[in-house]
Amino acid sequence: MALDFSGQNLRGRNFKGRQDLVGANFSDAHIQGANFNGANLTGATFAVAFAILGAAGAENVVRALILAPAGIQFGDFAVARAVVVAGTFAGVFTGVGAFAIAGVGVGVLVGNFVVVKAGAEAVAGAIAVIAALFSIYISWQAMKEDQQHPKVRNLAIAFAATGGTSFRGANLTSANFTQATLKSTDFRNTILICSCWHQVKMLDRVRPGLTYLQNSQVRQLLVTGQGHDKNFDRQNLRGINLQKVNLADASFIGADLSEANLQDADLSRAKLKQTQLDGTDLTGATLTRACIENWGITNTTKLHGVRCEEVFMRLATNKDPDPLRKPDNNQEVFADGDFAKFIQPIFDTLDLYHNQGVDPRAVAIAFKNLAENHPEAELEIVAMEKRGDDKILLRAKTAAGSDKSQLSAEYFDDYNQLKALSQSQQSVLLEKDKRIISLENMVDTALKQPKFYTQGNTNMSDISGINIQGSSNVSGIAGNNSIANLGTISGNVSIALNQLPDATDAEKPGIKELLSQLQDAIIQSTYLSEEEKTEALEQVNSLAEAGKNPQESTKQKTAKTAITMLKGIFTGLPAVASLVEAGNKLLPAIAKLFGLG
Repeated sequence: MALDFSGQNLRGRNFKGRQDLVGANFSDAHIQGANFNGANLTGATFAVAFAILGAAGAENVVRALILAPAGIQFGDFAVARAVVVAGTFAGVFTGVGAFAIAGVGVGVLVGNFVVVKAGAEAVAGAIAVIAALFSIYISWQAMKEDQQHPKVRNLAIAFAATGGTSFRGANLTSANFTQATLKSTDFRNTILICSCWHQVKMLDRVRPGLTYLQNSQVRQLLVTGQGHDKNFDRQNLRGINLQKVNLADASFIGADLSEANLQDADLSRAKLKQTQLDGTDLTGATLTRACIENWGITNTTKLHGVRCEEVFMRLATNKDPDPLRKPDNNQEVFADGDFAKFIQPIFDTLDLYHNQGVDPRAVAIAFKNLAENHPEAELEIVAMEKRGDDKILLRAKTAAGSDKSQLSAEYFDDYNQLKALSQSQQSVLLEKDKRIISLENMVDTALKQPKFYTQGNTNMSDISGINIQGSSNVSGIAGNNSIANLGTISGNVSIALNQLPDATDAEKPGIKELLSQLQDAIIQSTYLSEEEKTEALEQVNSLAEAGKNPQESTKQKTAKTAITMLKGIFTGLPAVASLVEAGNKLLPAIAKLFGLG
């Protein structure tokens, strides 16, 4: 049974490292100064809990100063009470606390308080007081989240959190902090997957570390549940809890929402381009008129009960406000439950990519042999796609747990041997097997069409029953692995870029800015295929990872290789292509920042 601490006074209690707090109830408890470091608090409830304490030592100093009517003596210096209190509060709330009291002369009058020293000069004393008052002003601005003083604010919060409630390194998965007061609480290195922050007080005063709580806009979203028309592009929101939140018209382009809770969220008209949704729960969410261009859903994305009448496969523009609408018929909408069936891609597949000189008959025989040798794999052909003039991708669904590496190696060993045989030798192997003839014809047809997909249960026991359709088929959207891969890699690039520092000079773009421009140019290119875009973005991702330490020799080698690969991909594109112009401009600049220029 879960432990119950509700309503108790737990000030200063030590729960460090405890693993018996799963589902524990801390509702209405006073947890000021409590230590939960490294504890397992999965599913714990802290609703209306009270954690405000801050730096106990600092509070005691301030309290002592307020009771000291005459001020404090520092050797020869006598500092009036108001100035000391002001300076101390500046220290508590800004993390600076550095106010100078200097000079020699008779003293300085500030209101009813005097800063004096035997022989002190009044002017120097005045400077000291002004410094103290300026510290107070800076602290006030910083705690208002003034963007001009982020370092001061961070120092202030770190100082105030000393001695406060700490969850550092704890597991707070699905923990509930509804209406809790959390000033000066330490959440560094904490697991915050699907934690609830609804109506939490003073969440802006916590020490967030690198969690999603470091973003002021995200904190506001979590507290209010209102994200309508907000921009969260390229934000790392992994594991965030946005259940039932209003996210209509919000933009999540390139954002990472993996493992997030979006149950019953309103994502109407949301921009989900290249959004990563691995393990995300969209149960009951509304997606009507959302843009899902290259979004990164996986077989762990939950889409049950999604409400959606129509979606768009590309971002809207002024010229085309409804790009690639699905369903295609503007008079139709998805019925209840149809969207999930439409968009759910096939992930557990064996992809057999033939890159040159495809021999349809060898393909048919090799696949038949593979299916017969491995009945436990339950191979079913689900799609074919022509890639270039003489390349084809054969995709087969497999049973869970199948060793795809072994299956692929065995298939191509057989295929290459069969391909080396003459047509007459291959004919002997056919033995009028209608199943092989059917598959051979299917591959031959695929090679003669721009794109080609299959639909339905297609296994080697009934190849003749294959239903072949064109690229307008649902599987042409949902099952196209190149599109899924493009969305995934583009999202990974965005996440990697978001981890790089911004350029210090807006006039001199850094690695982050240059790679962002290159990413956009690749995605928008009309001359690259989806596969080529994926390959190019993989190199951009390598550059982004290397950009974290651009002066390391190993990172420079990685960057040099990636740049060479990109030049190879861009070679042969028309000179008028915007990507060629972008490459000629950006690649030398990127190389220079890696010390390669």
